[in-house]
Amino acid sequence: MRLSLQVQYAICGVFDLAYNSRGEPVQVRVISERQAIPARYLEQIFRRLRQAGLVVSKRGPGGGYQLAREASAITLRDVVEAVEGPVATTLAMEPAPELPAFRPDFVWESLAERFSDALAATTLDALCRQAERAAVPRAETEAPMYFI
Repeated sequence: MRLSLQVQYAICGVFDLAYNSRGEPVQVRVISERQAIPARYLEQIFRRLRQAGLVVSKRGPGGGYQLAREASAITLRDVVEAVEGPVATTLAMEPAPELPAFRPDFVWESLAERFSDALAATTLDALCRQAERAAVPRAETEAPMYFI
């Protein structure tokens, strides 16, 4: 099973928000640079995440995206379904009427359910804790800019 590039980018984007934002809005451009994801593509993904209620956006200076809920309340299934729709539908195999009836087509629904359960059991908070244990470096905080 392979996750689509959109889903991979969405997971990287929300992980970056959870792991590096320190509660402050983060611009897509910054996430794009840190995660090596094209900014325009990431903007489209974040629009879907915002529509799904996973992130909120703030306009203007100091604006950007933030998680809409605590990292412990957002699961990877939430992210996948925001980008691609229900996991069961995403993993469903189209029945082919011209193929023999002896195929184990019943297994796809079961596998989709197991995969969905695994995604639902993984929160962004758990992912961040795992990143800390794996010594994933956090982004450096930029010094605040003061204008006189």
